[in-house]
Amino acid sequence: MTSPLCPRECKLTRKDKESYGFCLRLEKHKTGHLIRNVIQGSPAEKAGLKDGDRVLRVNGVFVDKEDHGQVADLVRKNKNSVIFLVLDEKSYEKAQKEGTALEKLGQKSETQHPLEYPPPATNSEPVPVPQPRLCYLTKDGENSYGFSLKTTAGQKGLFIIDISPQGPAAKAGVQPNDRLIEVNGENVENDTHEEVVEKVRRSGNQVVFLLSNKETDWYYNRQNMPLKREMASLEFLPHKPRTIELKKGNNGYGFCLRMEQNCKGHLIKDIDSGSPAAKAGLKENDVLVAVNGELVERLDHNSVVDKIKESGEKTTLLVMDEETDTMYKMAQISPCHKATVPSLSEAEVLTHHIEQENHQPRLCNLVKGPNGFGFHLNAVKDLPGQLIKQVQKGGPADLAGLKDDDILIEVNGVNVENEDYENVVARIREGSNRLTLLVRAEKTHQHFRSENPSAAATSMAALPHDYSNDPPPYTEVQEPQRLLSEAHETASSSSSSLSVDSEEEDTKL
Repeated sequence: MTSPLCPRECKLTRKDKESYGFCLRLEKHKTGHLIRNVIQGSPAEKAGLKDGDRVLRVNGVFVDKEDHGQVADLVRKNKNSVIFLVLDEKSYEKAQKEGTALEKLGQKSETQHPLEYPPPATNSEPVPVPQPRLCYLTKDGENSYGFSLKTTAGQKGLFIIDISPQGPAAKAGVQPNDRLIEVNGENVENDTHEEVVEKVRRSGNQVVFLLSNKETDWYYNRQNMPLKREMASLEFLPHKPRTIELKKGNNGYGFCLRMEQNCKGHLIKDIDSGSPAAKAGLKENDVLVAVNGELVERLDHNSVVDKIKESGEKTTLLVMDEETDTMYKMAQISPCHKATVPSLSEAEVLTHHIEQENHQPRLCNLVKGPNGFGFHLNAVKDLPGQLIKQVQKGGPADLAGLKDDDILIEVNGVNVENEDYENVVARIREGSNRLTLLVRAEKTHQHFRSENPSAAATSMAALPHDYSNDPPPYTEVQEPQRLLSEAHETASSSSSSLSVDSEEEDTKL
C-alpha cells in the first residue's frame, strides 16, 4: 500500500532588512522549485524548511508548474512573511514517478476556512497584532482581476478563491480564503454575491479591497470588535505618499501652489528647474495633503500658503502623485493613516491558550526548541488515550498552553484517541519542527465522555470556541463567479477640462 504524501506548511517571518535565509533554485536534471542553502538560525530554518524541499504552494497558490521567475516574484513581494507548502525531496520525486496530482495536496486550505489559532506568545519576541489589509487591484491585459468569489452559508461576507498566480489579485497581496469586508470603502459583508460582483465591475479597471484572513477574524471575534478600515495595514498598497523636505533658496522654494475649485485640491505647479523644489523631488501636479505634519486638504488656499510661509526657511510637505491620490480616495482613507489596533497587552492575552470555558478543547501550536518540544507523552496500561506529562516550564509546550495530565485528542488534525502509543509517537515525529495538538484537560475530558459516551473519535480541530452550530465550512451557495469585464458591459464616463478661471488661486512659493 502506498504511503500518503505529507506536505508541510512552513510560515517564514522575518524582521526588517533580514533575509528569509534560503535559496530558491531550478537545477539541471531535477524538477520543481528547490529549497537550497538554508542558513542556520534563519527564518527559513526556524520555519522547518529543509534542503531539497520542493515548493508546491506560496500563500496557498499552487506554483509547481509555474515559471521559476514568477515564483520568485511571488515570494519577494511578501515583505515580512510568506507561507510555503513544501514536500520533501524523496516524496516529491516518488510523486513525480507515480504521476501524483500534486495540485490536490494542500487544496483543503483553499476550499475550506478552518479557524486556526495564532502562534503562542514568547518572552523574546513582540506579539504581532493581526490587521485587516487594504489591497489595490489593477486589471491585467486579459481584463481580469484574477480571482473568484465564493459565498459560504452561515458565514459573513464573501471569500476569495481561485487566485491566478501572478495575476492582479496575487500581485496586490490578496491570498486564498481572504474574507472580503469592503469594496472601495463600502462595507459589503451583508451584501449578496451578485451585489458584490456588481460593485467590483462598476469600479472599472481598479478596485480597493479591505480583506481579513482567518487569524485576523479570530482575534477580533474574541474581542467582539468589528473590523474597520481604520485598523487596516497599508503594507500591500503599491503607491505611497511622499515626504518632501524643503530648504528655501534665494528665490524661495521654486514652485507654485494652485488651488483649483472642483478639482483635486492644492496642486504643485510650475516647478523651477534647479530650484529647491525640483531637487527635493516635487513633481508637477503633485497634490499637497499636509504641511509640517498637519493635514491641509480642507483648508482654503490662503491658509495653506500662510502655513508654508510660517515655516520660515524650512518646511516639510506631504504630497501624492495623481495615481496615489486616486487610490487613497478610492479606499476612503487619509494619506496620514495610522492603524488603530488593540494594545499589545490585549494581543498577548489572546495568543495564550484558550480558556477552558464550557469544556472546550484547546488547540496548541508548538515550535520545536533546541531541547525538543518540552513534554513527555505517557500511556496508561489497559486504558485508551495518551496523556501529556512533564511539561517543561518556559519550553515550547508550556508556551503553547499544554498542561500536565492533558488528554491528547488529535495530532496535526488526525484523531489519535484510539491509536496505540507507538503510532502516536510516530505521528508527532513526522511533524518535524512544528506540531499542532488538540487536547482536553483531564476533568474536561471525563465530563465530555460522561455526556457523550459514543463520541470517542469526534474530530474537533476547528473549535476555537463554540462553533458547534456552524455549518460545514464552504457550503456552496452558488457557483464561484470569475470577475471579468463582460463584452456587453457598459460604463458611463464623463470628463471635464481643467481650465483656469476666476475660481482658481495661484501663489508662487
